[in-house]
Amino acid sequence: MGDIDPAFIQSTEHRPKATFVDVGEIPIIDLSESEEEELISKIGKACEEWGFFQVINHGVPSEVSRKVEIETEKFFEQSTEEKRKVKRDEFNAMGYHDGEHTKNVRDWKEIFDYLVQNTAQVPSSHEPHDTQLRTLTNQWPQYPPHFRETLEEYAREVEKLAYKLLGLISLSLGLAADKFHGCFKNQLSMVRLNHYPSCPFPDLALGVGRHKDSSALTVLAQDDVGGLQVKRKSTGDWIPVKPTPGAFIINVGDVVQNELGSLKYVVMSWSNDKYESVEHRVVVNTEKERFSIPFFFFPSHYVMVKPAEELVNEQNPARYREYNVGKFYANRNRSDFKKRDVDNIQIHHFRI
Repeated sequence: MGDIDPAFIQSTEHRPKATFVDVGEIPIIDLSESEEEELISKIGKACEEWGFFQVINHGVPSEVSRKVEIETEKFFEQSTEEKRKVKRDEFNAMGYHDGEHTKNVRDWKEIFDYLVQNTAQVPSSHEPHDTQLRTLTNQWPQYPPHFRETLEEYAREVEKLAYKLLGLISLSLGLAADKFHGCFKNQLSMVRLNHYPSCPFPDLALGVGRHKDSSALTVLAQDDVGGLQVKRKSTGDWIPVKPTPGAFIINVGDVVQNELGSLKYVVMSWSNDKYESVEHRVVVNTEKERFSIPFFFFPSHYVMVKPAEELVNEQNPARYREYNVGKFYANRNRSDFKKRDVDNIQIHHFRI
């Protein structure tokens, strides 16, 4: 079997266990529900109790999803040398990467990232007084030949779904459906292609370590291998998310927690903790490779995130300080490439 690189080894308390407690499954919500009030209620309940849910009948054409799955497999089956021709770096975080770290431990995966809009501006650094901007630009490989057009089509379709879900989540909080739409005018949204090779050390490594997303929403497509686990807020148990054919997994981010505070961090912030971003991770498979495709719905770099004014009063004061999306993004982006002396920034650092 050989030895594992120590960079991949999780600390003892965070290593996956062979068994898990069956305490239920995340909700599956049919977006074709004819009664809008019932649909809004189900989404609100799922956000409040789980922070995760699956959606079916979501409007993304199945043929679009299938084409991106095929292109993803074609890209990752190439040699490392070929894939590294579009390798990302600390200055342009778009493209291929095979050394990502989560919580300062290397992930057992390789990825390809691209922006929904072909270019985007972000702060040059996380330093508060640095006003310079840098431009992120998509890098497209020559092979597969239909890679770019397929991935761009997929991003457009999933973006429509993200806006629809954002509206439903806003309505579930008693806010206008388009309350936060203006925050995404020059969005930093991106799509990631994940490839998790089979791993002979499932008791030591993780495909992705425990984390919370920093987007507003994450819309995830996964294959039938499985591996995603969500930490149940009420019990602390790790719950496997069983693959549902044709479904997307939705995860509210820290932005919604704050305003509503990533949209996951963003949602935590916007919601003033009514909807809380929850930890999740990916376990590895000893026999099968796994693919997944998350769409991270990020606001524009200049957006300032704070709890929505309609959700703050004397009895329920703001729980987060205002923060800038771009600076938050720049700070977290620094930790993707190598181990740092300290953990990267988290939404709880903005708690009042």
